[in-house]
Amino acid sequence: MAAASSKTPAMVLDVDGFDVRLTNPDRVYFSERGETKLDLANYYLSVGPGIVNALRDRPCMLHRFPKGVEGDKVHQKRLPAGAPPWVETVRLHFPRYGLHADELCVQRLADVIWAVQMSTVEFHPWNSRRADTEKPDEWRIDLDPMPRCGYDKVRRAAHVAHEILEELGAVGWPKTSGGRGMHVYVRIKPEHGFQQVRRAALAFAREVERRLPDDVTTAWWRKDRSPEDLFVDYNQNARDHTIAAAYSVRGNKRGTVSAPVVWDEVDDSVPDDFTIETMPARFVRLGDLHAGIDDAVFDIAALLEWAARDEREGQDAPPDEEQDEE
Repeated sequence: MAAASSKTPAMVLDVDGFDVRLTNPDRVYFSERGETKLDLANYYLSVGPGIVNALRDRPCMLHRFPKGVEGDKVHQKRLPAGAPPWVETVRLHFPRYGLHADELCVQRLADVIWAVQMSTVEFHPWNSRRADTEKPDEWRIDLDPMPRCGYDKVRRAAHVAHEILEELGAVGWPKTSGGRGMHVYVRIKPEHGFQQVRRAALAFAREVERRLPDDVTTAWWRKDRSPEDLFVDYNQNARDHTIAAAYSVRGNKRGTVSAPVVWDEVDDSVPDDFTIETMPARFVRLGDLHAGIDDAVFDIAALLEWAARDEREGQDAPPDEEQDEE
């Protein structure tokens, strides 16, 4: 890895043959251990195949922290100015607002490191790819704890989600959120629009709720949830809703990572175990735990049947809304 000097205002990193200039390499981004912008770049270099696999061909919103993670955050849809000619984008349209945005579309590790140069800490990709951005190929199960919900409930819900996925014949790929929750990804056939994938995700969430009625809620309005509830946030499958990618660092002073795990680790790990300090050695030891995700494609037809059943019983899906950050 490259090393920075306090006397050097900028440096050039060779990333697989692409030169990426890194300015302010000594700027502290994570105050708990004093890790810098260069440390952030070196972290992403250390997990390169994993982060590229998570982002490749997907429109990607950037969460930028120009002064470090305790400073202001910028939600960036449009590619920041000054990108090298080899950085690629995908154009997205937002009919509700009459707008479009050319978002980063990662093809290689150098794209990721250039985004770090632009002060990106978190990468939030769409669950569709540029071949057809309106047809998701990734179903996301977001286990989102309310303020007083303990991690024990997250674990129980993760195991129940795993149980239901196995009953459906689907392979789930779990990861910590990097915050207080967990995510499980399922690769799906890109045959349905966002509304249908969201309907399927809601039907699944309701089944988790049925099996854990004292722990889990699918209540749409926050006021209808208990502070102790675990919310299965199916709305993360709506158009233009994004969550942190596998291997994405999170914007907190500890530098936690949204880390892929295996199911056997769920009971013995906590999100704080996975940071930019601990993940490089883990990646050397285990490699990309999500490497096989594209080989395990699930057909959501059964979930759409569940959704139709719920709707016949009067459980309609709440309306979804696009996000509007610029």
